[in-house]
Amino acid sequence: MEKTGPTANRIVALDFVRGAALFGILLMNITGFGLPHAYNNPVNYGGAEGANLVAWLIIQIGFEGTQRGLFSMLFGAGIVLFTSRLEAKGRGDVADIYMRRNLWLAAFGMVNGYLFLWSGDILYFYGLIALIVFPFRRMMPRYLLLIGAGAMLLGALFALKNTNESLSDYNAYQAVQAGGANVTGEQQEQAKAWEQALERHEYTAEEQSKYIEQATASYSSSFWLNASETANMESTRFYRFFFLDIFPMMMIGMALFKLGVFTLERSNGFYWALVIVGYGIGFTVNTIETRLIMDGGFGLLAFNQAAITYDLGRLSTTAGHLGLLLLFARSGVFQLFQNALASVGRMAFTNYLTPSVVCAIFFVGFGYFGQLQRYELYYVVLAICLVQLVLSPLWLRYYKMGPLEWLWRYLTYMQAPALKKVA
Repeated sequence: MEKTGPTANRIVALDFVRGAALFGILLMNITGFGLPHAYNNPVNYGGAEGANLVAWLIIQIGFEGTQRGLFSMLFGAGIVLFTSRLEAKGRGDVADIYMRRNLWLAAFGMVNGYLFLWSGDILYFYGLIALIVFPFRRMMPRYLLLIGAGAMLLGALFALKNTNESLSDYNAYQAVQAGGANVTGEQQEQAKAWEQALERHEYTAEEQSKYIEQATASYSSSFWLNASETANMESTRFYRFFFLDIFPMMMIGMALFKLGVFTLERSNGFYWALVIVGYGIGFTVNTIETRLIMDGGFGLLAFNQAAITYDLGRLSTTAGHLGLLLLFARSGVFQLFQNALASVGRMAFTNYLTPSVVCAIFFVGFGYFGQLQRYELYYVVLAICLVQLVLSPLWLRYYKMGPLEWLWRYLTYMQAPALKKVA
């Protein structure tokens, strides 16, 4: 019989890893919150030398894509845990509850994307992809792993296709620039495609200045600027990139939960293997990709070439992070910190959306958008994380769940759950 893990008590290790992933997501998102068009390309803004370059290197090699990957795995594990608990209670409306829960999640994602001014929201993606994942929840772990690996391979093939097309467009652009009588109409079209792609990758100082001015002029101005980016993220970017980024990790997360990985049912040797093999492959691939990007002058073609092995690097590094976090959770050291971080994970919904509001106020409302260097953004991350580490356990001392968790549960079950703990 396949393992589904505990279904009665809250799994502290799962909460601990979720809390760490939340902080990791903020670590990644802060560049989008605070700088214009600089998430991938440090040349655009925020600095690409000295401490700023070091900050970019650390993120690029050690964390890029991994925190989203880790959170997607946890979400997949949560799907199995959530539905198995409902089924254990003998409820006949599991599908109805599940669908409502995730449609509301997608709706909250739209609120985050539009009203909270965060075009990098992932809740919308998770809510929709969860609807597709639902029928797979009872599948054996090995099949879940195969499907996840297959979907990741498909994503890598799309990246290879995009790189080949990009290289072809670049060569056509070079041919058009050189002139000559042999330039075809198809090459001219390809050259235009390359120029348009460059416009989305590289920005002039004048363009950045105008963007910052519009982003900080007023809430209305920032809203309309952000709305077009959010619409693109929740449509074109979702179907072309994020589905094959999130779906396979959810499948893998479901498998790992069934195999007892998240619930510390595996041996120390297993978790050490995740660390050693995961980091060994992941850091190697990520370093090669980063070297390729730097040698290519942070150019579009170099980024596209690095994308071919992106999933291999991020999956391996994510496995390393997961193994290290679970070993730390099992060790029992720094128990006060572990309990605080687990509390952050228990309030994951509240603690994911709160930084969007805080950053909108700080960067847009107070006008700090585009005013900090890249490395200085991480002071903001540290401040938010410290506040959440303090407030989350304090809140849960008196209340059963976070405030937004309460609202989400109310909308899901269509009845108000008890919030305050009974003395």
